[in-house]
Amino acid sequence: MEMKLVPCLVVSILILCSVTRVRSDASNHRYKVGDDVPLYVNKVGPFHNPSETYRYFDLPFCSSGPTKDKKEALGELLNGDRLVTAPYKLDFLNDKDSKIACKNKLTKEQVAQFREAVSKDYYFQMYYDDLPIWGFIGKVEKESKNDPSEYKYYLFKHLHFTIFYNKDHVIEITAQSDLNSVADLTEDKEVDVEFMYSVKWKETEIPFEKRMEKYSQSSSLPHHLEIHWFSIINSCVTVLLLTGFLATILMRVLKNDFVKYAHDEESAEDQEETGWKYIHGDVFRYPKYKSVLAAAVGSGTQLFTLTIFIFLLALVAGIAGYTAASFFCQLEGTNWVRNLLLTGALPFGTIVVIFLIWALVTTPLLMAMAGFLPFSAIYIELYYIFASVWGHRIYTIYSILFIVFIILLIVTAFITVALTYFQLAAEDHEWWWRSFLCGGSTGLFIYGYCLYYYFARSDMSGFMQTSFFFGYMACVCYGFFLMLGSIGFRASLFFVRHIYRSIKCE
Repeated sequence: MEMKLVPCLVVSILILCSVTRVRSDASNHRYKVGDDVPLYVNKVGPFHNPSETYRYFDLPFCSSGPTKDKKEALGELLNGDRLVTAPYKLDFLNDKDSKIACKNKLTKEQVAQFREAVSKDYYFQMYYDDLPIWGFIGKVEKESKNDPSEYKYYLFKHLHFTIFYNKDHVIEITAQSDLNSVADLTEDKEVDVEFMYSVKWKETEIPFEKRMEKYSQSSSLPHHLEIHWFSIINSCVTVLLLTGFLATILMRVLKNDFVKYAHDEESAEDQEETGWKYIHGDVFRYPKYKSVLAAAVGSGTQLFTLTIFIFLLALVAGIAGYTAASFFCQLEGTNWVRNLLLTGALPFGTIVVIFLIWALVTTPLLMAMAGFLPFSAIYIELYYIFASVWGHRIYTIYSILFIVFIILLIVTAFITVALTYFQLAAEDHEWWWRSFLCGGSTGLFIYGYCLYYYFARSDMSGFMQTSFFFGYMACVCYGFFLMLGSIGFRASLFFVRHIYRSIKCE
């Protein structure tokens, strides 16, 4: 019995030792001197277009040996990461000075490929112990100050890594390119490139738990927010004051009209009617293409209700569809099936068409960029960039968007009502479509401003970025067109019913 207990006791001791032993690897981010800390290259892309990214070795970089793809987790796949072993070896607490990573003889085609990337300000991204690293792959310099058309293109050959550690943890890493160690890519000729790197380790007191805080901080945040808030409040107050003045003038004009028409009814019953009262028999006639108008107003109402519910952080219910259905049932009576199909097809059918055309044109490029994750990787990567860079500002942006949206609704309603009054005063009874288009024209104005912003104010360029920008903005502005058009129409409808209810029409 005692002999049987001895093996069990030994096995138990070994199990306890294996459990209590402190591991030294990437799984717990603890390392000993000389341990291999994982360094992976991820992707490259133009600095001014973070949504356009490619694999690191899509550019003719060299490697110190056979590359190996990292087995990525689901989060890394959804983020669009394509992690591959790097040619640089950064052992824990081992300084290195001008170490050769790899050598490569670039052909003319590869030189042209690198030169094109440098001209577009391509950057690279790496990960060292799950810490991101960014840097530019090259630089462009003017050869002559008198002739700005002459440029020299250079590829950086030497990277200086500075790594901060706290005991057995990696805390921070930076990569700086040596501006004096470059390869000339200006001419289409073969170039021998020797990629080198240096490593310098420094101690820091920052704890491991706080090593990611630097990636979510911005020292200039309060200053910029103060300026933006002042500009936004100033613009909103100005717009509201002008809208208030317009509403006051319109109310006084209407009051005079009511007094005038009441006086005319008492003085002479056979007097010829003029002004907007004269068209009381035609103003409520249904317009041409009333089914399309009903579907447009119903779709705009759905989008407006959805937007309001999102802003209020509430669940979206079916009240939008009920509101839309009740409206176009008033116009079309028993043709509710056709109106239901139109209401569903008008907003989303157009967007589907836009995305289909967009997908047919851009799918090959998207597949090349995303590595067999053409859509989800890029879209979620855009969200990842937005969340990582702007995540701490999300509530501020949310508040600004809500304020701007409310201002748009108020201005659209009052402006459309004013134009409808001028139209009726000119004895033009066809106000239905004009009121919808008047309100929806704000969406066209926004898209026009997008054209100006893209060409005059932004640094965006290239087919992919152009298609992304104008494709998304076309969907957004189309949504604004429907929403604000329905707001303008409903405001005009309420206004027309109110003024004709307030006078005696026979």
